[in-house]
Amino acid sequence: MSALATLAVASQAALVASPAPLVASASPMAASPAAATQAALAASPAAALQAPAADTLRAPPVLQDRHPSPDTVEVVLAARPARLSLLPGKETDLYTYGGTFPGPTLDVDEGDHVIVRFRNELPEATTIHWHGLHLPFDADGSPFHPVPPGGEYTYAFTVPVGTAGTYWYHPHPMHDTTWQIGKGLLGAVIVRAEDDPLPDMTERLLILSDNRFHEDGSLSFPEPGTRQARIDEQNGREGDALFVNGQIEPVIPIAPGEVQRWRVINASGARVYRVAVPGHTLIHVGSDGGLFEIPVEREDILLANTERAEVLVRGVGESGSEVAVEDRPYDRYRPLTRPRDWDRTRTLATLRYGTEPGQGVETPDRLREVPALREEDASAVRVLRLDQGRINGQTMDMGRVDLRAELGATEVWEIRNLVGMDHPFHLHGFRFQVLSRNGEPAPYRSWKDTVNVPARETVRFIVRFDDYPGKWMFHCHIVDHEDMGMMGVLEVG
Repeated sequence: MSALATLAVASQAALVASPAPLVASASPMAASPAAATQAALAASPAAALQAPAADTLRAPPVLQDRHPSPDTVEVVLAARPARLSLLPGKETDLYTYGGTFPGPTLDVDEGDHVIVRFRNELPEATTIHWHGLHLPFDADGSPFHPVPPGGEYTYAFTVPVGTAGTYWYHPHPMHDTTWQIGKGLLGAVIVRAEDDPLPDMTERLLILSDNRFHEDGSLSFPEPGTRQARIDEQNGREGDALFVNGQIEPVIPIAPGEVQRWRVINASGARVYRVAVPGHTLIHVGSDGGLFEIPVEREDILLANTERAEVLVRGVGESGSEVAVEDRPYDRYRPLTRPRDWDRTRTLATLRYGTEPGQGVETPDRLREVPALREEDASAVRVLRLDQGRINGQTMDMGRVDLRAELGATEVWEIRNLVGMDHPFHLHGFRFQVLSRNGEPAPYRSWKDTVNVPARETVRFIVRFDDYPGKWMFHCHIVDHEDMGMMGVLEVG
């Protein structure tokens, strides 16, 4: 990129979600699909279910701040059943945050004190895990703090300065995360900085998810012991219907010459997305923990499940034209359980050009400093070996502490993937910086909370355990693997 890349932006009003009327459901969905329906879906899953809706992309609603102080954000959030239309002409029983899918966005500033008053109106225990945020142990929403049916819990934390970025929230109950995320429990968190170096431009939130359905629109989960259940245990549960903000193939408006800022979240339970817009160079400006120091130009953006990206999209198309936003193939699977259609390109959305040109702006070559964590300051080097369903040969035990670290310590973690499929590795509570992959130094610094470790590869990262003692989870974020026990406990302090 040049010292000052001239970009363009159109002034457009933000799109506000208008949720469809909700009908409460008193009981959870049955989790056992009929064999005949499974066979029908296997024959032609996407053709019947993923008919383009051609709706304009809608932003999820934003949680309303109820606190009078400008430095405190207080919101009320409930998990409850709802019946929504996700597929054309069909309705689906879901679990939701606030009655919408995805749930409402928590939009806060660096330095804000956040209070979330949560009610569990589901027929089962749940939590809210604030994925990627640096916060106290009792606000993390891990399996250590389940909220029973009918129960309430207050999550309170202060957003540290320097953590502006795109995050998300989801349930994290022991053994039931796949079920509850698959039922619809997920939402976005945006942390904003007063000194954001990027100029004002149209901003879009894109929450990517997938799901699997019966022909009547009900959710499809495999019955334990079936072949599909065994495949899901290996690969993680993937669905044939792909959603962006709960919509199938929505239209994203853009003006010729405009540049948009996309905040992209992979909220799928297992699927990896390789996002591309043919004919458009994507400017990758941030990942899990916020902006990079320098923008990086890419042809596509690879997002393992739970990773996020901030991307600038330049409107280089002609007036009135359209181009698909694609999910390109990526092979993350074990050879024996690789889906037969893994190598096809899928459409996520349509980028549609208007007739009026955008207004030019400038964006800097340098974005935000990422202070380096120094390897010479590390007091320990830990090696974690990932195999199928285990970490260092063990499965999760809530009564066992697997690793201990001193509060304030800096450590290097070496994650070795011993098997023939990818494992995205997530650490709760503390962000880190990737040092190397297979011995090759990382090309640039960034803050991460999840790192994908491809088959039989090794990733080294550095982390500092500051501020918050407690018991923190680390695990593979293919949620089926997490539920099966591919998880451990780190005690800090």
